[in-house]
Amino acid sequence: MPALPKNRWFVLLTVMLAFLPIVVDLTILHIAIPSLTQALSATGTEVLWIIDIYPLVMASLLIPMGTLADRIGHRTLLAVGLTIFLLGSLAGAFSPNAEFLIGARAAMAVGSAMVMPCILAIIRQTFEDDKERALALGLWGSVGSAGAALGPLIGGAMLEHYWWGSVFLVNVPILLVVGPLVVLSAPHRPVGSQKGWTIGQALMLMAGLLASVYALKSFAKPDASWALSGALLLVGAALLAVFVVKQRRAADPMLDVSLLSIPAIRVGVIMALVVMGALAGVELTLSQELQFVLGQTPLEAGIYMLPLMVAAAVGGPLGGYLLGLAGLRWVASCSLLAAAIAVGSLGMADLHDAGVEIIFMLAVLGLVLSIGLTASSVAIMSSAPIEKAGSAGALEATSYELGTGFGITGFGIFLASVYMRAIEVPAAIATQIPATASDSIGETFLAASRLPDDESAALIDAGKIAFMEAHGSLLVASAWVIAALALLVVLMLREPRPAETLRDG
Repeated sequence: MPALPKNRWFVLLTVMLAFLPIVVDLTILHIAIPSLTQALSATGTEVLWIIDIYPLVMASLLIPMGTLADRIGHRTLLAVGLTIFLLGSLAGAFSPNAEFLIGARAAMAVGSAMVMPCILAIIRQTFEDDKERALALGLWGSVGSAGAALGPLIGGAMLEHYWWGSVFLVNVPILLVVGPLVVLSAPHRPVGSQKGWTIGQALMLMAGLLASVYALKSFAKPDASWALSGALLLVGAALLAVFVVKQRRAADPMLDVSLLSIPAIRVGVIMALVVMGALAGVELTLSQELQFVLGQTPLEAGIYMLPLMVAAAVGGPLGGYLLGLAGLRWVASCSLLAAAIAVGSLGMADLHDAGVEIIFMLAVLGLVLSIGLTASSVAIMSSAPIEKAGSAGALEATSYELGTGFGITGFGIFLASVYMRAIEVPAAIATQIPATASDSIGETFLAASRLPDDESAALIDAGKIAFMEAHGSLLVASAWVIAALALLVVLMLREPRPAETLRDG
């Protein structure tokens, strides 16, 4: 039975609080990367995997976990997922090396994959009224975007006083209090879904995603074997293609592909991919420039990005209101266009001077990305039948995590490739440093720490100049891609009108 009307807002509060640590963990490490790199002597590739393994493993498991939730019950899987996430957080906090941390992050991703579709399904089941559901999803989206923006600030505050592993311990008290509340207050519905669920298909999806991403990362290395990387990419793509074919042919598929036939859901998925990719990529690269290039502390870097966080908190409810006022087509396309302008402006700005222009562009970016996130959530969840709430929630959450993972991967590969070409290592010290010193600014700083003061300063200066050039080029190129997608959304939603699509859903 659905929750009693007087209880529904308390249910929403508890699921949002349970969701907060999961979304914060998408970005909290961004601010800790310089400290983590130095403490664990992590290579540039290891750093990307430490960040990427969380969204990518989560994305590969969200669809099967969403289907599993429909089979065994959302409350049951939610309780198991929160427990696994809690244990993974404890393991991550005390990781002795980069490899162990990557494994801990993967465990956290498994728990998150169980939790995310359950939360969305509970919201869908708790709020039967369309207007209330839109408001509830807007508030949930606000927590998502604000939580992702809040990650760097929390991380910076923790690193000001404690070691890098402390960023994981913030999850523990929240989950210990909120976990039991959300499990007890969540509505209980009879379990009736009989969709197919096999571990083989879940592993196929995971292997396809990880193989594809690993191949893309390998291409960016200067000593990469293009034949091996290309073969791995083909294997990954083939696994993903086989997974899709199996879902289309199955009588009771793990992923209901028919959901993507609804225009609003298709656009919602695209919006989620783009919004989360842009948010994760911008935050990761910006936090590195603030600390490595500008020399800010983690807390100072988090405060620098505060306008992004504050505006993101406002964007969720505003997005729900605008969606009802103007329709999905124009809210989606205009938010993407505004994000493109903001990202391009940041790419051409001088970050050394945090004047009104920088503050304004960060605020605009946080606001419009949060609006876009809410638009995608309302489009997907309001258009899905209630009996497919778990599958729709998994599809939406998968889009978020794939967007985050591919955003970090794409931004990281582009940044690394430009950085390696742009850095000019002084000839006098070129033979004294390892070849990997030019792969990333983190490895440049590691190499510089082993040199005498004068030579160390020269290498660091070269790294800073190269990183500023790479970061600016990355943001400008990203702005053009986001602008092109804004146009694509307008074309995709030309027929039927979005207001009719949402009302029919």
